[in-house]
Amino acid sequence: MEWKNIYRGILMGISDLIPGVSGGTIAFILGIYDRLLEAISGFFSREWKKHLGFLIPLVIGVGVTLLLFSRVIEFLLEHHYEATQFFFMGLILGVIPYIMKQAEVKQNFTKRHFAVLILIGIALASTAFIGTNEDVAPIEQLSVPVFFTLFFSGWLASMAMLLPGISGSFILLLLGVYTTAINALSTLNIPIALAIGAGVIVGFIVSSKAIRYLLENYTYVTYAAIIGLILGSLFVVFPGFASDTMTLVTSLITFTVGLVFTLLFSSPKKTVITD
Repeated sequence: MEWKNIYRGILMGISDLIPGVSGGTIAFILGIYDRLLEAISGFFSREWKKHLGFLIPLVIGVGVTLLLFSRVIEFLLEHHYEATQFFFMGLILGVIPYIMKQAEVKQNFTKRHFAVLILIGIALASTAFIGTNEDVAPIEQLSVPVFFTLFFSGWLASMAMLLPGISGSFILLLLGVYTTAINALSTLNIPIALAIGAGVIVGFIVSSKAIRYLLENYTYVTYAAIIGLILGSLFVVFPGFASDTMTLVTSLITFTVGLVFTLLFSSPKKTVITD
């Protein structure tokens, strides 16, 4: 068992609770993105046993975090919104040098790759101007139509979770399901949580295989898209500059902490997709 994955799962779980922050970005920061895709896509293969040691501690970390930190995240976003968002901006910005090294941008990127990067970045940044349904009352009773709504919402969100730069929580916001998901976790509404969770699991399996295929067969175009997604997500997370000096200073500190954290934890070694 790779028990150090528990703390990695904790960090990924925290990020997945926050709209605009991607668990896939955190996986890149921690240097386990390729391994994560391999483990998820290989779990339902004949070699599933070899992936358990990696996935079980990670799932424990994510699961515990979702249960314990949902109220904490609600509190931070309500009372320290700017500082929290700037912390995650630091995390996101700090991963760019690592991914550029992974992709060997100077050697491998052409005008076509930079065009993909810019277009994807602009497309994601534009979602910052899309209205969300975050004020919708949470769903607390499960029915067949509600189950399928929550299931497919979880499916779409999980595909976003694995892509660096796209937040699963933001997708839930767009679909009007975010408050339902957070309420289900904080109140332990098991039926609602299971409906969303089932969609998340199926989405993970499908999207992990798709992303691995793209990285293996269209490596540098995919890296260009990933870098574009991460740069675009900065505009989604950016909360604006606070008017009072104390909040501005606090935000600057949390941004620096996030940036330094990323630079310290990003792996200097180039990871490789393996079969």
